[in-house]
Amino acid sequence: MVDAVELTRSLIRYETINPPGNERPCAEYLGAMLEAAGFSIRYDAMGDNRANLIARIGGSTEKKPLCFSGHTDVVPLGAAPWTVSPFAADIADGKLYGRGSTDMKGGVAAFIAAAIELAPRLANTPGLVLVISAGEETGCDGVNMLAAMEGNVLGEAGAMVVAEPTSNRPLIGHKGVLWVEGLALGVTAHGSTPEKGDNAVYKAARVVSRLERLDLGAGRDFTVGVPTLNVGWLRGGMNVNSVPDEARFGIDIRMVPGITVDEVMARLAEIGGTDASFTRRSHYPAVWSDPSDPWVAGVFELMREIAGAPTEPTIATYFTDAAALTKAYGHPPTLILGPGEASMAHQTDEFCYVSRIEEAQVAFTQIAREWCGI
Repeated sequence: MVDAVELTRSLIRYETINPPGNERPCAEYLGAMLEAAGFSIRYDAMGDNRANLIARIGGSTEKKPLCFSGHTDVVPLGAAPWTVSPFAADIADGKLYGRGSTDMKGGVAAFIAAAIELAPRLANTPGLVLVISAGEETGCDGVNMLAAMEGNVLGEAGAMVVAEPTSNRPLIGHKGVLWVEGLALGVTAHGSTPEKGDNAVYKAARVVSRLERLDLGAGRDFTVGVPTLNVGWLRGGMNVNSVPDEARFGIDIRMVPGITVDEVMARLAEIGGTDASFTRRSHYPAVWSDPSDPWVAGVFELMREIAGAPTEPTIATYFTDAAALTKAYGHPPTLILGPGEASMAHQTDEFCYVSRIEEAQVAFTQIAREWCGI
């Protein structure tokens, strides 16, 4: 039997900061474990020393397999100094520290440990497919590549668990994301005669100020969550003694079911007026599963028993690889469920509670057993 906590520690010690990623050694380590347990393994490269891993076992004509999904890349350490070694995977006071412990190597370790435990019993059952991606932290690069490849490399799935950090509380989906770039144009002039120019930074600043007051959810009743907007960056000008003739700014909008991209872009255009124009850069749709679906309801009941998880269906504020995978798999019921603490994702001194990883291994084992009927 594989110990999910020890496996998490091993995965943390692979330094898979993205960029550049370097996920291939970590993927090959997991692939070797799974292949030894009887899984068929496929690697798909996506650049120097980077790879996605797909592992399969079992399979029947009566029911599609259950998919577990996770990523091996992690975000940079940040500017603030860590008080623990970010790749030593030390345990103290019931917490496993390290970059990726919460997001999301603890979740990956838990479902791999569960899958290996069940492997000897999965022949002639619906089986499992494990999608372990690279490049999730920079926009789901790995699964987008897999979904776009010819030959249906992802195969099929009848339901999916994405083991992102939820403190072992099942979530029925996640918000989508819309990334937009704003552009303000002006006329340059010497900084000593600003009246001869048209300052693009001032225009951008006016628009950003209006965006701060924009409430995309005002007067609306959404099924789950509310849309949010954040201006993440603002850049303009070429030097201090010139009137800037261009300024750009980036907008992060988190989407929920019930609001459309066209609607948001129209609101932005209205706010921009003659000061700025907007270009859509990326869009990943929201994911939502019906809480009354029998499989979804069954997992909720299981997690109440294992982790005392609350019963109110809700969605994650962040987005995940499910944005691409649910579409590729024909929109099966999908849950976001993993041992990490969402509040610790991308944080200095990131940690995951050891007990959560142990709970997740038990939960994933039972979820897979019930799906496969063993």
